Amino acid sequence: MTTGYAGDRTTGFASPASDAIEGPIDLSEVLSLSKPNRYPVRVSGTSFSSRGVMNGDVLIADTVGAPASGRLVIASVSGQIILAELRNDHGRWLLISGDGSSQPLYVDPAKDVEIWGTVTALVRTEV
Repeated sequence: MTTGYAGDRTTGFASPASDAIEGPIDLSEVLSLSKPNRYPVRVSGTSFSSRGVMNGDVLIADTVGAPASGRLVIASVSGQIILAELRNDHGRWLLISGDGSSQPLYVDPAKDVEIWGTVTALVRTEV
């Protein structure tokens, strides 16, 4: 009578890598997408390729994250959604384009220039 292999009668040494085996990675959990203030945004364009953001990447934006100089943000400028670097200029926030193609803009809701969310993560679906 033969029985199937169950994996419990292995000869030799246990693999030292078995301590490093991790279960499945749940990206929704890692990226905190269940929080109501987290949103995925797909990038269209290459203006921030120097910072590793490529066309087609998915950015995770946090709408309640505190602004910080040097961070990437999703902003609204006259109804157009843009990706920009945030900089502090003597207490006022500036939006800087990634490729220098447009003039820096001061964040000013009265002029329809607002920060929508701070980028907290990047997901690349193709290598």
